[in-house]
Amino acid sequence: MNEHVSVDSAMPARQSTDKPLALAVLAMGGQGGGVLADWIVSMAEAEGWMAQTTSVPGVAQRTGATIYYIEMLPEKDGHAPVFSLMPTPGDVDVVMAAELMEAGRSVLRGLVTPDKTTLIASTHRSFAVAEKQAPGDGIGNPEVVVDATDFASKRTIAFDMETLAVRNGSVISASMFGALAGSGALPFSREAFEATIRAGGKGVEPSLKAFGAAFERAKSNPRDAVSAKPIKRLDPLPASAGHPELDRLVNRIRADFPDELHSMLYAGTKKLTDFQDPAYAGEYLDRVTGLVALDKANGGEAKGFAFSQQAAKYVAVAMAYDDVIRVADIKVRQSRFERVRKEVGARDGQLVYMTEYMHPRMEEVCGTLPKGLGLWIESRPGLFAFLDRRVNKGRRVRTATLFWFLGLYMVSALRGRRRGTLRHAREMDHMNAWLKTAADLLPMNYDLAVEVLSARRLVKGYSDTHSRGLSKFDRVLSALPMLRDREDGADWLRRLKQAALLDEGGIALDGALKTVATL
Repeated sequence: MNEHVSVDSAMPARQSTDKPLALAVLAMGGQGGGVLADWIVSMAEAEGWMAQTTSVPGVAQRTGATIYYIEMLPEKDGHAPVFSLMPTPGDVDVVMAAELMEAGRSVLRGLVTPDKTTLIASTHRSFAVAEKQAPGDGIGNPEVVVDATDFASKRTIAFDMETLAVRNGSVISASMFGALAGSGALPFSREAFEATIRAGGKGVEPSLKAFGAAFERAKSNPRDAVSAKPIKRLDPLPASAGHPELDRLVNRIRADFPDELHSMLYAGTKKLTDFQDPAYAGEYLDRVTGLVALDKANGGEAKGFAFSQQAAKYVAVAMAYDDVIRVADIKVRQSRFERVRKEVGARDGQLVYMTEYMHPRMEEVCGTLPKGLGLWIESRPGLFAFLDRRVNKGRRVRTATLFWFLGLYMVSALRGRRRGTLRHAREMDHMNAWLKTAADLLPMNYDLAVEVLSARRLVKGYSDTHSRGLSKFDRVLSALPMLRDREDGADWLRRLKQAALLDEGGIALDGALKTVATL
């Protein structure tokens, strides 16, 4: 019970000891966390409340979000309230997280409690550096986070607020504001929330659209299901691709291959047409045709054509290798410039410059040259080292400038000569040896042959990344003589692949190979 006493008007007003309403907003740079906090404070003040906001930035954008902390209290008898500067674990009424893992961090910090906290979180992901740098799947498990938030919070509202905002032409702060209004956690009407957005004067209509969509979503369907694995969607084989050459490929897939392979083969055909041309995609179908025939001859139909499925996927991956020509082609595409402009929120008339960080080696230069010339340079160590000292250095390339754009464009234009390059010859030789290994294993150990095909996922990227992946691929397959006659050989090869993807240096793979050697 509050104590009320009379004071002289000349004396300072006694501060109120009523418990304020506490909100914590966790957002990363560029997500509008500051705007959202300002909206909440402005709305509270417009409704006759007193409010305060503070912020504590994370060490960096992906080592922790900025925490915006808001406390608000209705005015009472002219007494100024006592507000805190930081959230106290176990004492926060509403926690808002602009990304799923930030919701998990709020639980770890003790900000979310089951007796009082309403948690409002977006289920989309902005991956941390630690997740991106893992050679394999280093992404945190969202199901674990959701289980934790369900246990820790009094009530949870969680859906993809980022996608909803983008769909309505706005940013996530607007959809989070709508979710807050729809949650009913604050004693203010929807009209008060909307009036606050209008008072901002910038991007009002898109913000109101995103706000309204999130408000209705929080009311009608406040939860999104999450999955530990991303949902993979393959387009069905169409009746027509809209071009005579492409239609011939589509018709060939339909006529020559089992129905189970149509979607994967169509995806591979699209990938290789984009990488090179329709003729190259036709070569891909030629290769897969022979592998499917082998699969059928070795009981593949009874196993759901598992060997053919992996062949359809990874032969396309192997043929669409990342070379200098491919990298240059991607960097000068109009779609990439448009995507970057959209990501940074550039308006019409604004200039956007991108800086690419490149570190070419002489190996990449030789790989882009005609096979004979590239081998000639590599066979002369002195010349190779002399040229490498002039090539092998970091560069900052501004692709929006005429000089660098034209340079990259000219490199991308070498696509027509790709089949004659040293890199292409080496990739094809490596692929043929890999497919022969799998084909030879197929009659003896079907499941192991399937795992050999999927081992191709270890080889990716270009430059140093490609070299490390290739080394791990070779080390994994080096265990085949010890596994080919074992019934559990496929299981062990799968474990070796998983070990290879755990760390960049291959320490886990070394241990796994030693274990296999003891079998």
